[in-house]
Amino acid sequence: MDSTARILPNYTYEDYIQWEGRWEVIEGIPFAMAPMPIPRHQRTASRLNAIIFNGLQKKQCSCEVYHPIDLKIRDNTIVNPDLLIVCQPIEKKYLDFPPIFVAEILSPSTRLKDLNSKKWLYQEFGIKYYLIVDLENDSLTLLKLDSNGAYQSVPVEDGLTLTEECHIYPDWSSVFE
Repeated sequence: MDSTARILPNYTYEDYIQWEGRWEVIEGIPFAMAPMPIPRHQRTASRLNAIIFNGLQKKQCSCEVYHPIDLKIRDNTIVNPDLLIVCQPIEKKYLDFPPIFVAEILSPSTRLKDLNSKKWLYQEFGIKYYLIVDLENDSLTLLKLDSNGAYQSVPVEDGLTLTEECHIYPDWSSVFE
C-alpha cells in the first residue's frame, strides 16, 4: 500500500448520501460545493435548460434534461454537472450510466476542477458531449468524443446527435444575454 492510500480518505456513495450540504466526491476525495451559484450563473443555467428543452421538444426526442442530478461514475466518484441530457430511463435516485451530454458553467471556484478533473472523468465515463460554458469570456466550448474515446473540440453550430432519431441544433445565441 502506498503512503497516499494511507493518508487520503476514500469516501464512497454510502458516505456521500449521509452528508449535509452540497458535495461532490472525486476518486474518494470530497469537494464541498461553493455557496449557491451567483445570479449570472443561475440565469445562464436557466437559459441553457430552456435552449436544450426547446430543441428536444421541437424534434420530439425521448431524451430528457436534468439539472443537477447525482452522476455516480464509480462508487467513490459522484459529481453534479450543471445540466445533463439523458436518453434512457433513470431507474435509481442517481444516474449511474453515461448521459449523452453534460454542461458545466465555469465559476472561479470550480474552473480548474471543471476544465481538468471533470473533463477527464466525463471522457473516461464515455459521455459523448461536454459543453463548457465560460462566463468570464462569454464563450462556449463543445467537446465530442472521437472514435478513440478522446474529446475533440467541435463547432457548436454542428448541433448534437443524441440518438439515431434525434439530432438537435440548439440556438446558443441567448446563453449570454
